[in-house]
Order: sequence, then C-alpha cells, then structure tokens
Amino acid sequence: MTSPAGIESERIGGVYLVDIKGFSEPRGFFAETFRTEWFPQRDWSRLQCNRSESTAGVLRGLHFHHRQADYWHCVVGTLRVGLFDMRVSSATQGAAQVLELAAECPQGLLIPPGVAHGYLALTDVTLMYVVDQYYDGGADESGVAWNDPALGLDWGCSTAPLLSDRDAGSPRLNELDAESLPE
Repeated sequence: MTSPAGIESERIGGVYLVDIKGFSEPRGFFAETFRTEWFPQRDWSRLQCNRSESTAGVLRGLHFHHRQADYWHCVVGTLRVGLFDMRVSSATQGAAQVLELAAECPQGLLIPPGVAHGYLALTDVTLMYVVDQYYDGGADESGVAWNDPALGLDWGCSTAPLLSDRDAGSPRLNELDAESLPE
C-alpha cells in the first residue's frame, strides 16, 4: 500500500518509509521533510517537533507508545533503526525490522503507536522527529530490552553500545505484563 508520501513496510503494518525529494543548487540544499497530510490516518493537532543528538555507539530504546506516533528524519550521520511490532491486535504482531537512515540518503520514517523503536548511532547523529502527542512525562511510553533475543533484532554491534540507565533496565518481552501491551 502506498501513502502520498511513502511505502508501507512489508514486515510491519503502519510503518512507512518516505523518500525525501530535495533540491540542490549553488547555495546548498532544500527538502520538504514532513507534511501532516502525508499521513491522514493520524491526528497531528498536538504536533511536537524534537531534536536528538547522539555520539557514535549510543543506542536509544527500545521504546513504545500506546497513543503516540513518531516520524523520524536523520539530518546528520547514519543510524540503524530497530522496530518490533508489540500490538496484540496487529496482523504483524511480533514482526521485527532493522533498517538504516542516513543524512546523505534523505528519508522519513513513520512509526505507529505500539511499534517498539530505537536506534544505534553508527556515526555521530542528529535526528529530527515529529510526534503527534505532546510529551506527557513518559506516561505513554514504555520500554523493552533492546537486546532481547525474542525480538530478533540484529543490531550488528561489535562492541557494547552506550545506553541510558533507563534503557539498560528495560524488561525483556516475556517480563512485560500482558495488560501493558498496546492494542
């Protein structure tokens, strides 16, 4: 299925990868990276834009939300994204996907609620991302261990990544309460 902006993942329903079309000219580069109308299935009235910077070797996640969708665009560097469908009512529940986003190949990535997501910074990275819910202090955000073998995510780490204390303490999938899983 194709949206106005991208192609839906064959592995995880509701995940869209968007090729960003840009324009180079003598002064530099311009690209339109996001429009709410590209994803009419989401209500973007509570739109919030965020910037995340990470040094090479940092791993952020895995996090998942019950209500919030994320739209990511890497503006500096290269990152490896890990995705896992946590949604109990999803036709693709339990599906995993690993992909790379790089500034030199501009793409956007829509991550729907209920899909656990995180990234490994392969280089120093700046990630711009839009969410469709204002930050609520973490009430809508949960985590699952990035390295849980049950997820089947191959991060390709040759050394241990740098994690936050919170991410290092995330439970494995089988330790999550079934009632805490997203629909």
